[in-house]
Amino acid sequence: MDLGKGLRQLISKITKKPYIDESEVKLFIKDLQRILISSDVEVKLVFQLSKNIEKRALTEEKKQGLTLREHLLKVVYDELVALMGESYSPRIDKHKVLLLGLFGSGKSTTASKLAYFYKKKGLSVLLVGADVERPAAQEQLEQLASQIEVEYFTIKGEKDASKIVDEALKNSKENVIIVDSAGRSAFDGELKDELKGISDSLKPDESFLVVSGDIGQVAGKQAKEFSEALPITGVVVTKMDGRGKGGGALSAVAATGSKIAFIGTGEKKDDFEIYNSSKFVERLLGIPDIEGLMEKMKHIAESEKLEQKQFEKFTIKAFYQQMKAAKKMGPLDGVFSMMGLSDVPEEVLHQGETKLKRFEAIINSMTEDERENAELVKKSKSRIDRISKGAGVASEEVREFLSQFFKMEGMFKRFKKDRGFRKKLEKMMGQTGMNLGGFGG
Repeated sequence: MDLGKGLRQLISKITKKPYIDESEVKLFIKDLQRILISSDVEVKLVFQLSKNIEKRALTEEKKQGLTLREHLLKVVYDELVALMGESYSPRIDKHKVLLLGLFGSGKSTTASKLAYFYKKKGLSVLLVGADVERPAAQEQLEQLASQIEVEYFTIKGEKDASKIVDEALKNSKENVIIVDSAGRSAFDGELKDELKGISDSLKPDESFLVVSGDIGQVAGKQAKEFSEALPITGVVVTKMDGRGKGGGALSAVAATGSKIAFIGTGEKKDDFEIYNSSKFVERLLGIPDIEGLMEKMKHIAESEKLEQKQFEKFTIKAFYQQMKAAKKMGPLDGVFSMMGLSDVPEEVLHQGETKLKRFEAIINSMTEDERENAELVKKSKSRIDRISKGAGVASEEVREFLSQFFKMEGMFKRFKKDRGFRKKLEKMMGQTGMNLGGFGG
């Protein structure tokens, strides 16, 4: 189950009730338990969370001006943040990093994303290929290093990973050294000995365990096994997405006492975030991440050289340019979730490159007036036929494009109509730390 979607539906349900009392709070908590368990959050954690929420919601003194509904939602927010663990502050200085994890966790991709992260911070980086088990692992990492333009070192044919690390350290002058180690299908004594050998040679300042977010509670088991063998300073959870799937993995890791350091949200080099439990929970609940959104939009604008005026009116031209630009920056669902639009239709989010090219051909076959006013096309069969002929696509594809455009236009209009949006955020941010106003009163 999509944890974020389930939570947003539950919140929507309670905000529509004219009045809530103790019995409604208990019903809410039962529904919350069902959603969390269905999202692969450990049962023990769910019941402890439920117990904390019920106790605080019904016995804790409400902050002045909050209704029981708002107080309940604040408590839910606080407890979910606690469940998902502490936020992380990365080192931005000279240091050495060891990456470890099992097969399929995404270690090599994470190594390149981490290297790119530090490179963007102005640090020089060396990637070290010390995975001597997986075929072509060293070649893959070398290609990734080349793509992001950082230094790379390995000794091809060497079966002793610690020797590769020793040689890398002798010749390295980079600020950050990131070592990619071998994995196994399961944690065993052989892997434990190999990792200890690498660690003894490297003496890492940071040891990051890489786990896949789609394995749910098993992520907690992996975190526990590795941390018992080596000191783990942080966990990187991969295969996450902007809608908050992977909550089971995050909560399970946090429950072991391991700190989540980063999350991987897609395939591209920029689909990598410093873990912030508050922001993660806010996205789950559909609370706009204004700071993150502004930073994302800044990158998008720089990437495509978009002018500010193109964001002020939602036209066909703006729709295409923003979708194209946002796609370059990573999964669109992550961008929209920052806006509080976590439930954008799937068909809008998952446009392949072929579809985008067809959309571009459709737009190029429109007049300037039609790009500025989509209603002109919507109301005219002759315009649709002319555009389809010019673009070399069926008229049904022009109608499909228009349908998706109007869906997004409607969402942006609703988003923009909320004139008190920033005031609501500011009003509730102070002591509550969240936008309860967005949930209703």
